Amino acid sequence: MRRRRVWPAWARPSDIADLLRLSGPIAVSRAAMMLMGLTDVIVLGQNAPEEVPFVLNSWLPIGVSLGLTMGLLMGVSVLTAELAGIGQGKDTGRIFRRGIRFSLWFGVILTVVIFLTAGPMFRLFGFDESVASGTASVTRILALGLIGHMLTHVAGSYLEALRRPLIVTAIMYAGVLVNLVIDLAVVAGWWGMPKLGADGVAIATTGTRWFLVVLFLVAVWKMTPAFNPSGEAPADEGRRMFSVGYGTAVSNVAEWGGFNSTFIIATLISTAVNTIYGMAIHVIGFCFMAFLGLGTATSVRVAEAYGRKNADQVREASRLGIIATLLIGVLLGLLVWVFSKQLASILIRSDAEVAGVAIHAALVPIIGFTSLVIVFDGLQNVASMAMRAQNVIWPPTFIHLGSYFLLMLPLTWYFGMERGGGAMGMMQAVLIASLVAGIAQTALLESKAARQLKPARRPEKVPDRT
Repeated sequence: MRRRRVWPAWARPSDIADLLRLSGPIAVSRAAMMLMGLTDVIVLGQNAPEEVPFVLNSWLPIGVSLGLTMGLLMGVSVLTAELAGIGQGKDTGRIFRRGIRFSLWFGVILTVVIFLTAGPMFRLFGFDESVASGTASVTRILALGLIGHMLTHVAGSYLEALRRPLIVTAIMYAGVLVNLVIDLAVVAGWWGMPKLGADGVAIATTGTRWFLVVLFLVAVWKMTPAFNPSGEAPADEGRRMFSVGYGTAVSNVAEWGGFNSTFIIATLISTAVNTIYGMAIHVIGFCFMAFLGLGTATSVRVAEAYGRKNADQVREASRLGIIATLLIGVLLGLLVWVFSKQLASILIRSDAEVAGVAIHAALVPIIGFTSLVIVFDGLQNVASMAMRAQNVIWPPTFIHLGSYFLLMLPLTWYFGMERGGGAMGMMQAVLIASLVAGIAQTALLESKAARQLKPARRPEKVPDRT
């Protein structure tokens, strides 16, 4: 009697292929989002490097708002995947429409608050008047695109949960092209347009976001049941849809707020430190898009298994996400370390100076150092998303709060300002926080994965009579 060998999911070709088939397009589409920001920094760094801090600092209120809303809207992806996983995909339209309604009214509130508080906020931080007014101007323009960000997130998450990631990828790269054209026009001054510097970057971002809204809504209307009548929702569906994302929202505020607050600390040291540190963070952020793809794909696979109440599949889908993150993280880190000089040359011209500091020469070693951060940053993201897809909400949130607020912020201040480490000192603090978050989230996932589900009954083995 010959028994068929059963491979664990992380070594099973069918599971690996499914993860890559879903995560690849998602990662590429998420990279498009970061590529827009990277394009902004590159074009601005080549034309008005002294205004880079305006854009970096403006993302404190904008980034925190986006992190909050993206967390609250995580239920769009999770509940859609659960319904699709049990054969009820035709009823997912109500999930999408609930997310759109929330984006509209909550987005209006956030836009008004940011628009009114931007100026006083940056003056309160103690910035020079030129930095405070320049940052406030950029922030107000970006705030006008906030609702657009939320609407595209809802539509993109919905399409991905229905396993249509290639549509999202195609739309996002159309946005990259539009963003680049606007940047070249109003930042670089091509085609006789005025050079608007950091304000031009904000105009490009906001204009592109509303362009994407139109494309996404048309795609959802044509390709999904989003606008079709849905079956009656369970009594607690609305509450659960947002409760799934409460922990994510707090985690995003902690992580995004923590990282964007470090730009404030860097500016208080000097505008040169802000420019160097901010550009290095953009390298980490671009690599992070691969982990967003892996995290989203892992959470969809975990949510599908969780909807089927299959504990073994939940556990195996979680572990496969972690193994893939480790392998891809090491590869990306090596590439960043090897090509650190070339990356610095892409980000800023070789002769650029800010506040009397040669930026290019100072940027190269810090980009090389970011290679150590990348893998741990990926681990914390994928592990936390896998936990939330199975309704483990608050433990990963507490890890994010501890790592990025209680640990990273004081350490960036201490290493960067008190000890005079500047941008390199601040990046050392980021490494410590990411290492703690990555290891803690991974350990928590392994201890919590599918613990609330009973193990699935294994099918009886059939003797091989050949």
